[in-house]
Amino acid sequence: MAETIDYFYSHISPWAYLGHAPFIEMAARTGVEVRFRPVNLGEVFPETGGLPLGQRHPKRQEYRWHELQRWVEKRKIPFVYKPTHFPTNPALVDTVAIALAENDVSPGAFSGLIMAACWAEEKDIADETVVRNVLAKIGEDADNILQTAASESVAALYAANVRDAIEIPAFGSPCYVRDGEPFWGQDRIELLEDAIVSGRAAFRPL
Repeated sequence: MAETIDYFYSHISPWAYLGHAPFIEMAARTGVEVRFRPVNLGEVFPETGGLPLGQRHPKRQEYRWHELQRWVEKRKIPFVYKPTHFPTNPALVDTVAIALAENDVSPGAFSGLIMAACWAEEKDIADETVVRNVLAKIGEDADNILQTAASESVAALYAANVRDAIEIPAFGSPCYVRDGEPFWGQDRIELLEDAIVSGRAAFRPL
């Protein structure tokens, strides 16, 4: 039976965008299953010591620009540093990703296209028209998926993702969790792959 990696992420996170394709490729390469678990970071941060970007110390915000430029150069993907529609509310696309999984469709392609829509194409991912166009692009019935996304069952799963992220703790986006061991940040994909390939037991807090 294949290992399962819990993938906690926000569609509005530039770091999730930068790491999404490499993570999906690594998962395919190692044969692990991915459980896509979008989270509302606005609910996770207050419980885990995080701050929204605009509330962080100016020096930390300044350092973020260095890191973004380094990783955009490394990943070699299109990237707009100050997108028109950032920040925006990711709740719609988060619940659509959950709805896809509930309909036995991997959200991977959808999430990748949605993150690119924000960070490379200057689109508002809170706009239902944008979401519908991406669903059509991956061959899904937008009406059906959006109806599922608005359901109480999906709302409950979205809330459960937040509770589990806080408990683990998966306190930022992206965070990949292997058997309870969190790997926070898209720069941890290599370490995660090492752990998967070696088959080692998960590390625990000391």
